[in-house]
Amino acid sequence: MTELQAADGPPNCRPIDLNADVGESFGVYPHGCDARLFLHITSANVACGWHAGDPMIMRNTVELACQHGVAVGAHPSYPDLMGFGRRNMAVSPGEAKQYVIYQMGALSAFAKAAGLPLQHVKLHGALYNDAMRDRALANAIVEGLCEVQPDIIVLAQPGSKMLEAAFQAGLKVAREAFADRAYLADGTLAPRSLPGAIIQDPQAAADRAVAFAASGRIKAITGERIDVSADSICVHGDNPEALALVVHIRRALTEAGVPIRPLGEFLRG
Repeated sequence: MTELQAADGPPNCRPIDLNADVGESFGVYPHGCDARLFLHITSANVACGWHAGDPMIMRNTVELACQHGVAVGAHPSYPDLMGFGRRNMAVSPGEAKQYVIYQMGALSAFAKAAGLPLQHVKLHGALYNDAMRDRALANAIVEGLCEVQPDIIVLAQPGSKMLEAAFQAGLKVAREAFADRAYLADGTLAPRSLPGAIIQDPQAAADRAVAFAASGRIKAITGERIDVSADSICVHGDNPEALALVVHIRRALTEAGVPIRPLGEFLRG
């Protein structure tokens, strides 16, 4: 087993990835501002049709990534189109494994058609949160990833069962931090129902992104200083201020001297 590390150098000189959840339109219902986001991000988490997206949206999103030199990752979820993948579902670990394989297979085909490899996988919504806490669920999903693409990068929160399972299975792992979400004192995301959980102030998000990259320390929603290590910073594509957030974040990171590059270019195992 080889520990995955970022490039050498002081914290504020290490590269960092800037990712966004995209491809979340469906049919005739547009969602997000993907075409403009692709001008600023380095990695795209593409919805695979189960919480959002459809074959046309997936194809168009992958082609956008190809045009802008953005790395593509799968963003699989529970089969919950009506709930946008944010509702917990009672599925067995074995079922979750097959769900992820199914969705990765769909996106892999579109990526192959565009001449792109799949760089990473990042679970969506309730599946992301459940696999963060449930080791049996995380193990099953990781088993599926190893069967499908053993060189895939697993993007998840530091300290999560998902990251732990992926690392122990020998997969490449990347730690994710969220510039547009508040954190609790234990390092987990504040529930969306909590006031202040969703950050829409571009300058506040940019300040947090620089803190993630430079020191790995931010202030929790309750005031405590907490450690949040990051290889990649996420902005949710469904945030109404997503474009403004990404623009401010990229500018702030650049001004702070932080190189912004896709995960596959600087992570090594």
